[in-house]
Amino acid sequence: MNWAVLAVAGLVEIVWSQSIKPTENFTRPLPTLICFALGALAVYLLSRAMQTLPVGTAYAVFTGIGAVGAIGLGVVVHKDPLGTGRLLSLTLILGGIVLARVTNPE
Repeated sequence: MNWAVLAVAGLVEIVWSQSIKPTENFTRPLPTLICFALGALAVYLLSRAMQTLPVGTAYAVFTGIGAVGAIGLGVVVHKDPLGTGRLLSLTLILGGIVLARVTNPE
């Protein structure tokens, strides 16, 4: 169950990462409030997952999901470039997430 909570935490982190830019350096109150709320929710869910998962594993998977999602959204939504190096780095991150999961079943 904590792996599911960790996955949700990672998804919230992806949304959180996209909520930073609309704050315009934290000068816009509503986007800033949303950004802080999403960040707090992501960390809360991460802390719940860490109740039974090793801290290092949980954090690595959490940030890995966030990184892959943020880059993926950047490519799809913002038309960021996706070269061979970025694609390889995403593949390695995903491989690390999968390896962390299969070597630490719960």
